[in-house]
Amino acid sequence: MSRSQSGRTIAAVASPPGPGLRGVIRVSGPSAAQLVRSCWRSTESVDPTRARGTSVGRFDDGSGEQPLLLIWMPGPHSYTREDVAEFHLPGSPPLLSAALRHLIELGARPAGPGEFTRRAFENGRLDLSQAEGVLELVAAQSEAEIRAGAALLMGGLGKRVESLRQGLDDLRALCEASLDFDQEDTGHVPRAELNRLFELVGEGFQEALGWERRRDRDRGMLRAVLLGAPNAGKSSLFNRLCRQRALVADHAGTTRDGAAATWRLPSAEVELLDSPGLDANASGVDAYAQDLAGRERAGARFALWVVDGSCTSPSAARAEGRVEPGLPCVVVWNKIDLPGAPQEPGRAWLDAAGKVREQAPIWVSVSAKSGAGMSLLEQRASELLNSGSAGLSLGRELSARHHAALGRAAEALDRARAGLGAEIGLDLVAEDLRSAGAELDELSGETTAEDLLDRIFARFCLGK
Repeated sequence: MSRSQSGRTIAAVASPPGPGLRGVIRVSGPSAAQLVRSCWRSTESVDPTRARGTSVGRFDDGSGEQPLLLIWMPGPHSYTREDVAEFHLPGSPPLLSAALRHLIELGARPAGPGEFTRRAFENGRLDLSQAEGVLELVAAQSEAEIRAGAALLMGGLGKRVESLRQGLDDLRALCEASLDFDQEDTGHVPRAELNRLFELVGEGFQEALGWERRRDRDRGMLRAVLLGAPNAGKSSLFNRLCRQRALVADHAGTTRDGAAATWRLPSAEVELLDSPGLDANASGVDAYAQDLAGRERAGARFALWVVDGSCTSPSAARAEGRVEPGLPCVVVWNKIDLPGAPQEPGRAWLDAAGKVREQAPIWVSVSAKSGAGMSLLEQRASELLNSGSAGLSLGRELSARHHAALGRAAEALDRARAGLGAEIGLDLVAEDLRSAGAELDELSGETTAEDLLDRIFARFCLGK
């Protein structure tokens, strides 16, 4: 669906599939009133589109008549800012199909997924983040997800982005105006004033990011789990990522009880679980610890598969990879700081791991001891989350997009502020501010690429 299609009148069933007491067909577009009049039957000679409101009559579907409650909402004061009609009919799927088919015969076009909300967005009724709030509400599976979607729909993020955009525009205008004046001229803006405005806008970015993080927390924290053989370095990695002090020793089997802590990724906060090493020959209390760890892993969205890179083999990959092979994971090739340790997994190891897990593994080389590779590991984990392959809810996917766009805008603001401090040309400072604004425009939908809009609205169901 493209913007060029928005001039035609569309129709779709807007109620859930299956039988019910009532079904709804929604129509939006310039011919909505004509369609209503063509299908409307009543003993009273009254035009139901004469004024906003409800009317009770009958719907002529070309083969017979059905009881009808009509809700007429003329534009621009409607969801799409076009003329909108809702036909509330008996909730029989065959009757709804007959009614929709007749509307299409009269000239309506079947609506695509999310096309009503896309028209609301394109006609300025909603910004893109609010449209995503509609999508999140439709897909919500819990009260927490409903609250998170409602906060987005009510403009919680959009209002913050609008305020940030205004602050960036003010800063850029001052920088560009100062280019025409010397410091002695009255039109010159002192650097102290620019620094003060930079501080205010920076605080606004932190507040917007904090608001998105609160929405994530309201849904409940994501869980990730550390997997791997005993002594692979899981606890050391856990300590490094979460800044914890779990017991670490050179001999295997130190961890028996699971430990959990918050791992803060750029786009989400994750509950990271450290669990006992995978050992098929465990017995007694060790076997019991393995069983408990398996239950804890059941709720994980993805795993960090920690591998001792100094002493591994393809057979080890086959053995360890059999644990929850369907769980998305990042292979953490650990202990690259040891003398003579391979700096990356060999082809034979990757092939063996890929055959067990039915996909080529994502991997990163690290040293939990020295901290090498930690930034790349966080990047790979964030990419896994953002790809949706970790089984994220739709709301979390949308939130990841918001985090990423806000983060890129904040980085551009930081570059501009650093440039001001280094006393580079104000034209270069203004260019970084323009880049920050462009990121916000993509977030709000002002300049979002058409293919991204298509992907977002394709996630909607018909009739929304």
